[in-house]
Amino acid sequence: MLLCEKGWLEMVKTIRMTQNDVQHFVDVTSRCDFDIDISYNRYVVDAKSFLGVYGLDFRVPLKVSYEGYNAQLEELLEKYALAC
Repeated sequence: MLLCEKGWLEMVKTIRMTQNDVQHFVDVTSRCDFDIDISYNRYVVDAKSFLGVYGLDFRVPLKVSYEGYNAQLEELLEKYALAC
């Protein structure tokens, strides 16, 4: 967790997924009523955008950043989580 500019806690999780997982990932993130970003290096996209997420490099770990709670999202991120 990180403290963001607005003073709220920002959750950051590192995941790995494949192109086959994109539709389900976007379906789950689209149901959340808060912003979710997915990124690697300096490339950041809206996690609710199918084309944005599909265009990512799935060979590298991806960072998911968000400022809210949704049980389905947490379950999904746990499924794709990288071991620390």
